[in-house]
Amino acid sequence: MNKTIRKLKLNMIPAGLAVMLLSFFLMPNYIPIASQGDNLFHITLNGEEAGTVGSRETAQSCLQDARRKIASAAEDMIFIDAQMQLEGEEVFWGRTDSPENVTDRMVSILSGHEERTLTRCYTVRMGDYTINMWSEEDILTLLQTVLEQYDQNRRYVINLIPDENREINVLTYEVLSTSEQERKTEKAQNTLPTAGIEAQLSDFFDAVTPSVGMNFEDYDLGLQEIHFHEKIEITEAYMPENRISSLQDAIADVTGKVDSLMIHEVQAGDTLSDIAAMYGLTMNELIEVNPILENESSLIRPGDNITVTVVRPKLSVDYTMQEYYEEDYNAATIYKNNSTWFTSRQETLQEPVAGHRKVIAKVDYRDGERTGSRIIKQETMTEAVPMIIERGTIPPPTYIWPVSGGYITSGFGYRRAPKRGASTYHQGYDIGVPTGTSVMASSGGKVTQAGWLGNYGYVIFVEHPDGRQTRYGHLSKVLVRVGDEVSQGQKIALSGNTGNSTGPHLHFEVRVDGVAVSPATVLN
Repeated sequence: MNKTIRKLKLNMIPAGLAVMLLSFFLMPNYIPIASQGDNLFHITLNGEEAGTVGSRETAQSCLQDARRKIASAAEDMIFIDAQMQLEGEEVFWGRTDSPENVTDRMVSILSGHEERTLTRCYTVRMGDYTINMWSEEDILTLLQTVLEQYDQNRRYVINLIPDENREINVLTYEVLSTSEQERKTEKAQNTLPTAGIEAQLSDFFDAVTPSVGMNFEDYDLGLQEIHFHEKIEITEAYMPENRISSLQDAIADVTGKVDSLMIHEVQAGDTLSDIAAMYGLTMNELIEVNPILENESSLIRPGDNITVTVVRPKLSVDYTMQEYYEEDYNAATIYKNNSTWFTSRQETLQEPVAGHRKVIAKVDYRDGERTGSRIIKQETMTEAVPMIIERGTIPPPTYIWPVSGGYITSGFGYRRAPKRGASTYHQGYDIGVPTGTSVMASSGGKVTQAGWLGNYGYVIFVEHPDGRQTRYGHLSKVLVRVGDEVSQGQKIALSGNTGNSTGPHLHFEVRVDGVAVSPATVLN
């Protein structure tokens, strides 16, 4: 009897487990076993926990239902900040909240973030920067305030006009001189068509009036043109009151400075310290925004791009000033070509002397920094004397490695003498190669020495058209004679171990005006 009861109990255990597992997966608040990626999602809404669901679609559906519930209960237009984040995981089973409970929780969270719109406003987009303002009048005042930083005499005014490049109702701006604004106002008030034609003709003749014969005092100095650098778009919008800026706050915000990055192209002579000083940066600040720079000793070359941090306003102003000044100037250099010289040779025939002139120029600025200029009238008071340079036009000869392969066993310059009688100042390269390796002329020229020469052993000297001389020493066999013309790459000898030598190698030497120089200065 006891054995029967014990057997019955043992059979009931797996059955009970099966029932429990089945109930887990049949209950509505548990998700089934899955292995297809994330299948359980924890919802965070505006930084608060909102529940757990089995799919992203369910979370989105709950958020839409929550928005509908709030909107249906509101009489006014409302704005709700809803930032939902989902954290997914893959599980074999897990408990989820019912969509109804999740929706109710979202309604509770969102109700604390709803804001009722009190009035219509305007969104002003200035490049990458956006601000909301109460009225067109405030926008005009804001833009005029920014402009007047560089137009203190108020020679220009701003109007808001429809943006003809946009199909929707978008405003932009125009900047007119006070005289242009007066003519525009008169044209709008005058109903006679001839007035409009006369105004247009007046504008035309003003535009084509030549400057020929004008004296310096006839030019109108000062501000000539001004506009904003960024594209400006203005659209109607509906916003919560606390998202609309007052005029005073908008002016303080827009005229404030922000850090921005720009590229400086390295010029000849530039150093990292010069670039940092140019933009008011420390070396550490410059290195921080340029990962390619390891330290202040990092190598830079002309043409490299270096990132620099500059302080810019959120809304930049481009403007042009007409200016009078006197300056010293240099005349353009005059070059005289010599077809018998190499391009590496040039001589100064006449030294320059600076001249002096009076100038009327239009100078371009951005936010107070000069960006360019063009001279429209000048009068020379002292003529400049140009520099005159005579220069060659023939490409100079090139020099190549005189053997195939090999490696430098002794470089150019001071060294410890490798054996008795050897020089302590090495006047070339020793290139380690096996005896019998082909030796080639490094450059084309005329053979002036070919044979035995003391410590050199068997040697060849070649004179080149640019005045240089190459020497090839310790040869085992000479293949050319004195007076031969050889071309670059021509086989002229076999390497060896003759003369005062420590082993098979080629001694390669370069001389200028009889003085040995490092072969590195000529080798390609």
